[in-house]
Amino acid sequence: MIQINKFLVIGGDLRNVELAKLLKEDGKIVYTYGMNVNSGEKLENFLEDIDVVIGPIPFSRDSLNVNSTFVESKILIKDLLEKIKGKILIAGNISKDVKKLAENYNIQEIDVMKSEKLAVLNTIATAEGTIELMIANTDTIIFDSNVLILGFGRVAKTLANRLKGLVKLITCASREDDELAWIEVYGYERFDLNDFVKCQESKKYLKNYDVIINTIPSMILDAEKLQYVNKEVLLIDLASNPGGIDKEETKKQRLKLIHALGLPGKVAPKSSARFIKDIIYEVVTIYI
Repeated sequence: MIQINKFLVIGGDLRNVELAKLLKEDGKIVYTYGMNVNSGEKLENFLEDIDVVIGPIPFSRDSLNVNSTFVESKILIKDLLEKIKGKILIAGNISKDVKKLAENYNIQEIDVMKSEKLAVLNTIATAEGTIELMIANTDTIIFDSNVLILGFGRVAKTLANRLKGLVKLITCASREDDELAWIEVYGYERFDLNDFVKCQESKKYLKNYDVIINTIPSMILDAEKLQYVNKEVLLIDLASNPGGIDKEETKKQRLKLIHALGLPGKVAPKSSARFIKDIIYEVVTIYI
């Protein structure tokens, strides 16, 4: 079996910082790039000496540059892929355009977020981070809160479970019949998102919630629906860009909105890095 021992970790947030440390602790040779604002190193200096390139989660936020929290200078995706041609690239949420470009450069790309195991484990940190945001951004105890969670996928399921016993009422919303059934099975109040379209009266129920959390990566709370929410409501959008809550409208109405991206990297980078490392070892074994 081929031994994979030399890694280059590029960009990202604190998860990649911690991941580099964990790989070193395992005796791996690890280079980093785009993670130290004071580093003057050139990428070309160590490309010949690596087996695997590890990128961030998500790999990019704008489809042009590698996502990097710690450096102001841009790492162009096209330039990076050209320089790492023929190598293995491991990252998260790799777009179709990047996949196609990687194929042109004979790069074996592996998207760790395709791992159900990692996706589920990540929901724990996302849920805990969301609860932290609720506590920090409301002026009453959350025990008195009526909470509406839009969507009932992995994140919503874990979040609702963690909120049990912490808040007064949990309502989960979906437009999918199977998700609505599971909401009922778990014992939460349910809200059929199809009613947003079918019934004008249903929108008025939005005013009943102190906290509304969106997990759906498409527009759910648009300008028309936001007029019905409680003006003191805390809105938290967990969906990837552009999110599911109209940002411009929340500004116009002076509503409190937090678009909380990358919570695992902010609230639990060490745990998240450990999860990622385990998945990397698994997928490298499969793909080599």
